[in-house]
Amino acid sequence: MKLISRGRGCCVAGSRERGPPPRSPFVHQLRFSPLEKAKIAIMTLTLFPIRLFFAAFMMLLAWPFAFIASMGSDEQELEKPLSWWRKIVDILLKAIMRMMWLAGGFHWINVKGRRALPEEAAILTVAPHSSYFDAIPVTMTFASIVMKAESKDIPVWGTLIKYIRPVFVSRSDQDSRRKTVEEIKRRAQSDGKWPQIMIFPEGTCTNRSCLITFKPGAFIPGVPVQPVVLRYPNKLDTITWTWQGPGALEILWLTLCQFHNSVEIEFLPVYIPSEEERKNPVLYANNVRRVMAEALGVPVTDYTFEDCQLALAEGQLRLPSDTCLLEFAKLVRSLGLKPETLEEDLDKYTASAMKMKKEKIDLKEFSAYLEFPVSHTLENMFALFDENEDGIIDIREFVIALSVVCKPAKTLETIQLAFQLYQSENGTITEEDLAHILKTAMGVSQINVTHLFRAVDEEEKGEITYGDFYRFAELHPHFAEDYLYADQMEAEIGLETSSVSVPNGICTDFSPENAEAKNKCLQKKLN
Repeated sequence: MKLISRGRGCCVAGSRERGPPPRSPFVHQLRFSPLEKAKIAIMTLTLFPIRLFFAAFMMLLAWPFAFIASMGSDEQELEKPLSWWRKIVDILLKAIMRMMWLAGGFHWINVKGRRALPEEAAILTVAPHSSYFDAIPVTMTFASIVMKAESKDIPVWGTLIKYIRPVFVSRSDQDSRRKTVEEIKRRAQSDGKWPQIMIFPEGTCTNRSCLITFKPGAFIPGVPVQPVVLRYPNKLDTITWTWQGPGALEILWLTLCQFHNSVEIEFLPVYIPSEEERKNPVLYANNVRRVMAEALGVPVTDYTFEDCQLALAEGQLRLPSDTCLLEFAKLVRSLGLKPETLEEDLDKYTASAMKMKKEKIDLKEFSAYLEFPVSHTLENMFALFDENEDGIIDIREFVIALSVVCKPAKTLETIQLAFQLYQSENGTITEEDLAHILKTAMGVSQINVTHLFRAVDEEEKGEITYGDFYRFAELHPHFAEDYLYADQMEAEIGLETSSVSVPNGICTDFSPENAEAKNKCLQKKLN
């Protein structure tokens, strides 16, 4: 597998050079100068406990008003205009919530643009989603949101959530996704009878360095939406709460220790979908995302929350930052292989690969093997493994890559499968075989396995079994970091340490600049 890796954007040899691997949108690192540490220590002993007390007090103060206003509200009443006393409660709750954010250091909230009326845009799409502080626009507008059903059982907070009439999603209900989409569609098409729905279409928190793929739920109704962008232009970013970085309580502590926290909410013009966009929610979502990215001055990326899970999987063979397996995962989804049946598909393709009389196949044979017709997506996937650009691929590499995508945290299961595919009649593999296996499993173009192979091959036979490798992995669980890409990791740490903090974290080159460049940059890549 011939992979030319250039960070998140990988191109075939001969395409333009890209810069160093960019920031992952799912990682946030904080580094403090000695002066900043001293300030935080002083604020922790002085301002922090006062702010925490007043913020908690304001939330408790809001609870009885929300509880009374929510009592006895049936669906028909919710669709009617607010009665005079509920309007008063609404104003009081907004004032209390504003005082809560004021106690947290958000002394003023900069609002740009005009919020559309429910009749103009039933849905507000908010991005980037980077923190629980993104609740600020929710408490300012009291728009409905999509929430986990379990949230309504949280003391105090659950009552406040129920007041804004959210759309609840139940994890225990297998049909919950469909019901949620139907409810969003019903409310959005009610001609303003229901409050506006505020949706964070990214579906997870990022570090605001780019906009990841929007989920289509907000765009399925096909009604106009108003894009809303969030900015936190603070010198020190204590706001971001994502998958790798400070935890929720640490973020709360650090944010309350800042004298002032800035937030900017910009209501963009209402986006009215075309007829084509109404019929194609994915197209609609992508076009709205592009508008929001331009307003923020950040790029977009085709990767999703599921790709985040792949990249951050806690397996022994963790993927390096310049892995190209994310691109492969994206093509797997585009091809139509469903996540819920991926393990069954993997078993089927593994069995077929082991029965095949030859390991190298062409595009037509690859199509027959996968039982998918030849398409642009299939050709792109085939190109990922076309090592010598001679129109044939090693089917074993496809099976290994699919195993990593299917079971990212189960490293040894993937390696055991690879041994079965590559081993000789006596159950052994060579150093060259191990290089092919690990290069594919990590999604990189080149890898030096000499030190690892010699460490496993204690008897210097020139070949190893899976049993040898398993015993070594049990004794050295961090073998990837120690033997495979220690130098690469040091380089990445150096890049991260020297990087300059930017208020809204620009993520240059995380994705190609435009779709045309992306199509031209197709790829010996598995990003």
